[in-house]
Amino acid sequence: MCSLMNKSDIVLSKSLSRILRHRAREEHLCISQEGYVAVDELLKNRYFHNCTVEDIKRVVDSSDKQRFSLRVFNGALEICANQGHSIQGLDKLSLVPIREPGQFEVIHGTYFGKWAKIKREGLSRMSRNHIHFAKGLPCDKSVISGIRSNCQVFIYVNLKAALEAGIPFFLSSNGVVLSPGNEQGLIVPHYFSRVCDLYGHLLWNN
Repeated sequence: MCSLMNKSDIVLSKSLSRILRHRAREEHLCISQEGYVAVDELLKNRYFHNCTVEDIKRVVDSSDKQRFSLRVFNGALEICANQGHSIQGLDKLSLVPIREPGQFEVIHGTYFGKWAKIKREGLSRMSRNHIHFAKGLPCDKSVISGIRSNCQVFIYVNLKAALEAGIPFFLSSNGVVLSPGNEQGLIVPHYFSRVCDLYGHLLWNN
């Protein structure tokens, strides 16, 4: 079971997220196409040299959003971030293609200040490899990751139309729905089915 993190574990979790998602190569760490880095190698890095294997295991186990996975490969313990990468070339992440719509809602959470631009241009993956979605709203206890609890605007995707247009969607090992968008890295408003605010008021209906 996941437990509340202490302050030092929160700092360690944030450092792991930053390195494993974005900066492994800049830190001269060998990261596999599956997104894994050897824990022994990681512990030699400047950000983790005061940490132990037990610290890493504890943070992985206590992550409320199940941000990380561990595996033993060729006798070595390895760690990866389950989603959120901007590192290019991670072509074998543990992602399951979504083939059929209707199994769950696909919802992107955002904020009032960003909605006007999204309404004009669509959702962008920006510097990341994927746009993130959840399978429900933050109040849904089955949703552990993919949407922040303080989001103010909820964008529902017409998954059927998007899949038929050739836009791929995937499910990560911690239940986050991911999509690279179209060739421009976008999911345009045409594929929004509806948009609501946190009070349930309709902002967009396609």
